[in-house]
Amino acid sequence: MQKIKEFIYRPCGKITDFVIIAAILSYLLALLGQAISEIVNSVCGTEEFLISLFKDPDAGRLMFFYLYFWGIWLVFFLVISVFKNNRPMWKCLAFRKGGNSIPALAAGLLLGFGTNTFCILMSILFGDIKLYFNRFDPAMFFAFLFVVLIQSGAEEICDRCYLYQKLRRRYRHPAVAILGNALIFMSMHLANPGIDMLAIVDLILTGVIFSLLVYYYDSLWGAIMFHTSWNFTQNILFGLPNSGVVSEYSLFRLDAASARNGFFYTVDFGVEGSLGAIVVLAVLMIAILLLNRGRGERRDLWKQMEMESAEEAGLNL
Repeated sequence: MQKIKEFIYRPCGKITDFVIIAAILSYLLALLGQAISEIVNSVCGTEEFLISLFKDPDAGRLMFFYLYFWGIWLVFFLVISVFKNNRPMWKCLAFRKGGNSIPALAAGLLLGFGTNTFCILMSILFGDIKLYFNRFDPAMFFAFLFVVLIQSGAEEICDRCYLYQKLRRRYRHPAVAILGNALIFMSMHLANPGIDMLAIVDLILTGVIFSLLVYYYDSLWGAIMFHTSWNFTQNILFGLPNSGVVSEYSLFRLDAASARNGFFYTVDFGVEGSLGAIVVLAVLMIAILLLNRGRGERRDLWKQMEMESAEEAGLNL
């Protein structure tokens, strides 16, 4: 029994790193962050300020929806600062050549924009959607880019940093962290409008891809920018549903009356709820795996802690 435990678990893992407990803690982190945002909004009137600033009630409300996630960043920083065992997670955010770098940001940007735009263009070619130019408001455009980064980054630090690293600290096999956080990431979106089985599969694949960027390339920045670029391209550039939510401001606008379900588009959940998007993401996932065949984890944050815990256990025998 002891050998089985040693095969599955790492000695540096904490009781809070078990899958179920870690999942609950990541949920609580997100909920507490949103609660803080709500309290600040009720006191400062953030939503009303945005509506007044841009003189567009619908766009201001959606901008606030994205900005609402800033509290998760705050709680995350507190959790990894206050609890000593979590402090190595700060390294996930630091600049590193070959990891969190400008090329990684650019790669994430291109991957998010490229995969989403390809699916949208295919939807247009198949006649499932029609788009027309709406308007370009520079201030609103770049403000949305910023708040989408806040929202997407919050989900990434919650899932691909906090949760992922807790699971890596507890379990020897990286598949637990990669698949575990992808499944929990998916579960956090189950209440989104228009969710269905295809959307669920899409969310799981997306979570796995983001996790592989962290595992093989040690780049949380790349995952954050991929996530941001995907959401921004879909929602703000092309005006299509993002997790079932449609932006009131976008560069292009969907002719909703002519939209229909197709291989690359679903009326309820948009591009990311389509079979075509699943195929594109599956191809990308396979490409990442093949490109890194024979390679292991780029950097293990917990290797030193694991060695120290093993030595301490040996001394206590």
